[in-house]
Amino acid sequence: REMARGWTKMTASSTKTMVMIMMLTWTISAKEQLSGKECEDLGFTGLALCSDCHSLSEYVKDQELVSDCLKCCADDSEDSMSKVTYSGAILEVCMRKLVFYPEIVGFIEEEKEKFPSVNVQYIFNSPPKLIMLDEDGEHKETIRIDNWKREHLLQYMREKVKPTSASL
Repeated sequence: REMARGWTKMTASSTKTMVMIMMLTWTISAKEQLSGKECEDLGFTGLALCSDCHSLSEYVKDQELVSDCLKCCADDSEDSMSKVTYSGAILEVCMRKLVFYPEIVGFIEEEKEKFPSVNVQYIFNSPPKLIMLDEDGEHKETIRIDNWKREHLLQYMREKVKPTSASL
């Protein structure tokens, strides 16, 4: 009986220690950030929010995958996300694949003119994505838009791309 109590105490203590180590590891890995290119190479393209990574951890038990996700995610607090804007964007897509993306075709044909600082580039075999640009025309973020509806693309552009004098 004494041995069973000792085992229970040891198991509870070990569990607490393990949980603390996991939380510490989670916190450390969450603060480490990878470059956009490294994230894209890992398959994390698009606007991955850190809350999405936490949701992923509930369903996927691969700690390395969750850790990589946290290194590539954007903080999704209201303050940090709502204030980020870009000077322009490149909508990159493969012309041959456009037939599979009628929502993107609709945006290009009917809405794109509302955003003079957004250019369309046709790159062979490229999945549909937005490359967000800073004031110097440097790539700041790449967002996959394969499954976006036209109205979501339009709303995102209105919120995130600074209006130019031509569009005011």
